Amino acid sequence: MENLELVSFKIISSVGMAKSSYIESMKMVENGDLNLANEKIKEGDKFFTEGHNAHSELIQQEANGNSVTPTILLMHAEDQLMSAEIIKIMAKEIIKLNGRIQNLEDK
Repeated sequence: MENLELVSFKIISSVGMAKSSYIESMKMVENGDLNLANEKIKEGDKFFTEGHNAHSELIQQEANGNSVTPTILLMHAEDQLMSAEIIKIMAKEIIKLNGRIQNLEDK
């Protein structure tokens, strides 16, 4: 397997795990477990960073004059990276809002 394919699969795998953690965080906060929801965000961030770092390697390679030929697999990996970031943003907002609701209900 070529290096580009390996990096693409690394991105897909890592951000897939991140997305799962972010989605789990939303389920945790829905069940009222704010602390576990935040832990799932942190867990997802570790996976997301792995995928982001793999993507950054390709950008650095291109910046150093070593052309990266786009493939459907790479485009899919980048799409998954972006969707994981969007899910993270949404999950953090949902956690924040649920925290506010819990505070209001506790009053």
